[in-house]
Amino acid sequence: MKKPNRPKSRNQAPPSSTARALPSEARTLTIEKPIYGGAFLARDEGKAVFVPITLPGEQARVRMVEEKRGYATAEVEEILVPAPERVTPGCRHFGPCGGCQYQHAAYETQLNLKQAVLRETLERSGVTSQGDIAVISGRPWGYRNRIRLAFDATGNPGYRGRRSHAVIPIAECPIAAPLLVKAALAFAEVARTFAPALRLAELALFCDRDETALLASVFVANAAQVRFGDFAKACQERIPELKGAELIAEIPQKGRTAPSPPRTIAQWGDAAINYRAAGFDYRVDHGSFFQVNRWLVDPLVECVTANRNGVLAWDLFAGVGLFARKLTSAFERVIAVESAPAATQALAANLKGTAGEAVHASTLDFLRRNRSGKRPDLIIVDPPRTGLGPDITAWLIESATTAITYVSCDPATLARDLRALLTAGYRMDSVTLTDLFPQTFHLETVVHLRQS
Repeated sequence: MKKPNRPKSRNQAPPSSTARALPSEARTLTIEKPIYGGAFLARDEGKAVFVPITLPGEQARVRMVEEKRGYATAEVEEILVPAPERVTPGCRHFGPCGGCQYQHAAYETQLNLKQAVLRETLERSGVTSQGDIAVISGRPWGYRNRIRLAFDATGNPGYRGRRSHAVIPIAECPIAAPLLVKAALAFAEVARTFAPALRLAELALFCDRDETALLASVFVANAAQVRFGDFAKACQERIPELKGAELIAEIPQKGRTAPSPPRTIAQWGDAAINYRAAGFDYRVDHGSFFQVNRWLVDPLVECVTANRNGVLAWDLFAGVGLFARKLTSAFERVIAVESAPAATQALAANLKGTAGEAVHASTLDFLRRNRSGKRPDLIIVDPPRTGLGPDITAWLIESATTAITYVSCDPATLARDLRALLTAGYRMDSVTLTDLFPQTFHLETVVHLRQS
């Protein structure tokens, strides 16, 4: 299951919270290249400067805002010489909103930027692709089937700001399915008029590909007594696609700054929706991970599973079984491993009646328990942003499986893990950049490896 946390890397602009504020006069810099994390690299008297919302080749007047020993960050005051690839952003909130980083670039340029970032990140770790990096892309707008918003002091929904944790209220989000924005605004309005004591903190929304079914998770920072069922019904009157909702409390602990673990305190309606993808109907529960790009789920599954067959396959970090379900038609037995409680019941349901078996365990524990078992013909790994890490990578190498398919959402941790696998005797058959996150710096990579 993917996790939201993203580790730092050498090829990534550091977070602003680690840097010292630096008042300075404006200066003119030439932008060199993209950096993983959304910024672009320039140099000021040899020192690296990270500048957002620019493009390679542009000259920009910038003001330094933060500095550390090895780098500085800056904000653009004026683009003096724009790149021909620069376009008008498709969203009025672009810039202050922290959700997107590339809307100022033509989509073909975005793909080129991501290829360059991926290639350089791999090469920095000594990983060189023997062929071209293939690209899978789709419609660059309206693709997200899931969003999570926060609420400002007056109850308006929005995203966190690009350079702060302040909430930027939104009236639109062109990268999201229209139903999601409509639902967010409706939830906010109902909360103001129907349940002001609820005091929404955040709202997570997930819909199916065709926007016919919607799940909502409402996060609050207090345990206010409200009739949540009535609240949810009032929301459904405005959003008929709403099938289920849950109320989750994240209450600050006395004497501590961190909230207590999230706790579901009320539920209404269905706990899951069906999501049609790759020829199957998947059950997806509240909080379960599912690939976010509704246009590219099918091409992603095809890229990962095509021409793969045999006796035994392992799908590690399986989520609700997106890849495992497809593999059951090509392998005699498929074992799907998932540790997240929100996904394990759906995983078992999605594999019921197939050649698949759901295992509730962490990937590392599963590998330790099966070190002496039958060697699989294929292992698929789809880890969180932290990647596999040395322990899981070592166990994969020990398994001596013939083929590994690595699905990654972070090029830095992918490069680290690939280097270990290649050193152990695997070779890369192909590298595919799957652009699941247009308008942002995020990228998904599928690497097929085979024993040399």
